Amino acid sequence: MKVKKLLHTRMRVSDMDETISFYTKVLGLEVMERKVSPRGSHLAFLKVPNSEELIELCSFPPSGPVTVQEDLVHLAFQVENLDDTIASLNAMGIPITDGPTRTSSGSRFIFINAPDGYEVELIERPPGVALV
Repeated sequence: MKVKKLLHTRMRVSDMDETISFYTKVLGLEVMERKVSPRGSHLAFLKVPNSEELIELCSFPPSGPVTVQEDLVHLAFQVENLDDTIASLNAMGIPITDGPTRTSSGSRFIFINAPDGYEVELIERPPGVALV
């Protein structure tokens, strides 16, 4: 078997509205759809700019708050200019939890936290560099 392509990544969240606000206002993602599943989970699908993959947020209030283990998972997004990104985050009061760090390839990155403690990596790559 060989898969065709990645469609979405699912993340369970405690507060759907707070999490949607973070991903749309801080990172510029777009909500494509919101619905309630047959099992009662509240779902939201967010589109990542310049990408076909979606992020699926899932909230199931009866299960209680989400606890994310440290260093378990993170999302990584490429940004055009890390210095401008840092300035924008500072203006919004979003703390940088790690970095900026420069890799041997010349890429630079920082980490911030999304609601529930999910880490978000923001990467600036120099021209011609495919990976961090």
